[in-house]
Amino acid sequence: MAFLETGDGTKLFYRDWGEGAPVVLAASQAVSCDMWSGSVPYFTERGMRCITFDRRGHGRSEAPSGGYDIDTLADDLRALLARLDLRDVTLVGHSLGGAEVIRYLGRHGSHRVRRAVLLAATAPFMTKTADNPEGLEPAMFDAVRATWRRDFPGWVADAAPPFFACATSKAMNDWAVSLMLETQLDVLLRVSHASTASDLRADLRKIDVPTLVLHGDLDASVPVSFGRRTADLVRGSTFKRYADAAHGLFITHADRVFGDILEFIQKSS
Repeated sequence: MAFLETGDGTKLFYRDWGEGAPVVLAASQAVSCDMWSGSVPYFTERGMRCITFDRRGHGRSEAPSGGYDIDTLADDLRALLARLDLRDVTLVGHSLGGAEVIRYLGRHGSHRVRRAVLLAATAPFMTKTADNPEGLEPAMFDAVRATWRRDFPGWVADAAPPFFACATSKAMNDWAVSLMLETQLDVLLRVSHASTASDLRADLRKIDVPTLVLHGDLDASVPVSFGRRTADLVRGSTFKRYADAAHGLFITHADRVFGDILEFIQKSS
């Protein structure tokens, strides 16, 4: 098992498969990099090197008492790219992983990155404020987190159907639920705050690499309007709206998602 050490000494687990141009996949909140287990072969079988990692507090990585803010999470991503000395990287982030990619590019620049893919990212700013009227009410996020404190397993079971929004096997549903139940509640509450409270609008305007934004129009976690606004803030980005796809489109629409990413890599090389 491979680990790297971050700036504050936290050990993060990562996997490094294949050879060729590097693709780094950043996972959603509450799940390990095992969420990408069906995706890694797609890229490695097409001559690419695929790197996945467990966010701090997730999976096999250490769970320190702090560092769950978006800046530190982006710094952890930077530590991974530096440890492996990756160049011309394709950064792919789903949900909170997309937010980490955005903050990484805004905070550290693109000298190691060739392109970015934002897959149902929690961006540009999830929370409604005076200068962000398109955001969601803070009370909604507070209510969800209160439910987590009372019965997180029950909430996860109820959230699985809208996460997929279309037919999946019971085994796939159970697998997704099991991944979320591996993460400690205190970690989940902290990264949830990072996901909903991070204003990424300025970071998006700084992105200077080709960027692909993919979003499902049935996404109940991050409405598709957020994906459209995210793309509008990145100069020259490409936005693709997936009909009848929800937050779990990387599973339910895997062939199309990763086919679009591969085409994007080839066209922006």
